[in-house]
This record gives sequence, C-alpha cells and structure tokens, in this order.
Amino acid sequence: MKRSILMVIFTSLFTFCLTGCGINIDLPFKTETKTGPTVTESIQVPAPDIKLPLDVNLSFGAGKMTLLPNPGPDLLSGTVSYNVADFKPEILVDDSGITLKQGNLKLNAVPTIDASIKNEWNIAIANYPIELTIKAGGYTGEFEFGGLSLTDLHITDGASNVKLKFSTPNSASMNAFRYETGASNINMEKLANANFHTMILQSGAGNYTLDFSGILQQDASIFIETGLSRLIISVPEGVQAEVNFEGPFSKVLTSGNWQESGDEYILNGQGPKLTFTIETKAGTVTLQNP
Repeated sequence: MKRSILMVIFTSLFTFCLTGCGINIDLPFKTETKTGPTVTESIQVPAPDIKLPLDVNLSFGAGKMTLLPNPGPDLLSGTVSYNVADFKPEILVDDSGITLKQGNLKLNAVPTIDASIKNEWNIAIANYPIELTIKAGGYTGEFEFGGLSLTDLHITDGASNVKLKFSTPNSASMNAFRYETGASNINMEKLANANFHTMILQSGAGNYTLDFSGILQQDASIFIETGLSRLIISVPEGVQAEVNFEGPFSKVLTSGNWQESGDEYILNGQGPKLTFTIETKAGTVTLQNP
C-alpha cells in the first residue's frame, strides 16, 4: 500500500516537472525507460543579413546547458548530446525569430532518473542584436553573456543551479532582464556589464548571489521578490546605490559603507545609480560593499 502511494506521488511530481518544461508525457505503470547510445548533433544557424533585433528562444528540459559568445559568423552554433531519442533537438525558423527546443519526451514507463540519462547543450551565440528567452526545467546552467548584444533577456526555469556572467559589457542597451525561478541556487556576476535599464528577479526558496561589478553605464532599477532564501547583493566601492525593503521583515546584514535609515540602505558614490526594491517572505539579505 505504501509503495503504491509513493508511486502515485512520484508520478504526479514527475509529470508536473516535465509538463512545466514543455515536455509531453504519458505514464502508464510498466517498465523503466531505456537509454540508448549517446548521439551528438551539430547546431548551426546562420545570422540574417540585416541586423535587426531578433527573437531567439531556447527551450530546454533537464540536463546541462552551457552558453558562450560565438566569435564566428553563425547566430547559433555548437553541439547537443543526448542518449534518449526523444531529446533530439528541433530548430524552428520563422519571420519573428529562431527557436531551438528539446524534443518531446514520450514515456511508456515510469522512468528511473539517474546519471545514465544524458542531455547536454553547448551553444555559442553571436554578437547580434537579439531578444533572448530561455525556458528550462530543473537543470544545471553555465551562461557567459559578455560581449553579446542582448536587447532583452528573459529566463524562466524550475529548481536549478545556474552560474551567469557578463565578463565584458553588453554591446546593446538592454531594456529588461527578467529571471523567474523556483527553489534554486543562482550566482550572477558582473551584472553592471549587462547594461540593463530594469532587472526583475522572482524566486522561491534558495540561494541567490547578485554581483553588480563591471561598468555601469546607466541608472538601473532592480526589483526582487523572493521566498525563504539567502540573498547576497554586492555593489562595488564608488557606485551609488539605494535599497528599499517591502513586505515581511527579513534579517539584513551589511558590510562596507552601507548607511541604514529605517528600511532604506544607502551607498554614496558617483555616476549612474542602482535602485533596489526587495520584497522577501523571510530569510536573510546580505548587502556587501567590497
């Protein structure tokens, strides 16, 4: 009886996770899903001749995704490796943009999810004006966006482990950077180089580190809404910053030259200003000024 109940719970959770990633499933109670030999496919999408902002959509389920700048001429290039046939990627091109998506996983059994299942994307993106959208499930991500021309960036994922970095300045002025995630561990570095006007982070419980080093070229507004989490915000010396807290009380820790005034924390500096509005359900917020 207990085993049956656990199987129902597992099936419901697995169904929820995969359908949330855009994967269609059908799960009768049979045998384990089998993996096959690892297949590696090349991805090559030429850049259009006219440099207008283009929609680029990456739709990914579970596994590992690595994104890097592409020094070559192609808009997208790289490899995809998988050992489940239904993970075979699809490339869709239309007038509005380009979509690279993971194939639909059609299961005829309750699967065993372990290290034997492989799904890895290694994709390079060209310095071309794009609105980049990433939709993913529970996965590991390593994103290097330095030197790209992102006019908008929108990431939506489930429980994930992601390292995101802008090593060098974004070539375009980014309108908005939006990140929506579940209970995750997210580390973002050199966010000033992203050159965005607005940043929005919505998250569940987890650990989130936001480093705003880099070259800040314009005033930026950052809105953060998070659950029971550990949030670290690092603003370098000499940059103007203001942090306002809304909602239930959270424990706030500071290091450096932060000045506290009620629910407001101030850093004095010169040049463009970072303005934060933070709403937390509970947890700890650490403001650093290295």
